[in-house]
Amino acid sequence: MKKIKIHLDTRFRAGKKRSGLQQMEIFFQFNELDVSKELLSNLMNYTVKRNSWIHEDPAVIFQFHQSMRSLIRAGYLMMLKERKRTVDIQPEKISPWVLGLLSEKEYRNPVLVFKTAFREYTLKEFDYFLSGIVYFSMGVYKNLPERNIVMPYIHTVKMLDAAHLIIQRRKERKTADTHSGQ
Repeated sequence: MKKIKIHLDTRFRAGKKRSGLQQMEIFFQFNELDVSKELLSNLMNYTVKRNSWIHEDPAVIFQFHQSMRSLIRAGYLMMLKERKRTVDIQPEKISPWVLGLLSEKEYRNPVLVFKTAFREYTLKEFDYFLSGIVYFSMGVYKNLPERNIVMPYIHTVKMLDAAHLIIQRRKERKTADTHSGQ
């Protein structure tokens, strides 16, 4: 039986392979969290509308699709390579405004978001979801997507939040290390 290898790099980025954390950092260098969540939401809205299509530039949609694909693969890499780490967040009560869609447990350890998502869906299914919402949002079609697209959407939004939280905490740690070293 032949072993199937999943390629974790995007097809459009040349150069050396990057870790999941590096891919997440690159994603947030080019995409803001709130803009990404809004575009993802717009894609979902236009996917389920029957007689309309998104009025965004197709190049922007394509770039977003590829970036999201890369971010999801980065989360998959992080999930695979995650070691038992101590969580820096204190056990105090966290404001619901800070949590967003994340539970307190996921807020304390954002890698759990990726573990949960990939326990329910494969990389291929997330690719299918992303391709489907792009396809159905860019034209008028009689048929709607044949699968449930709400749960992959929720997981994708949570992955965006978790990845942003991971990058934000890493920057805070670097800043704290820099200030304590002086």
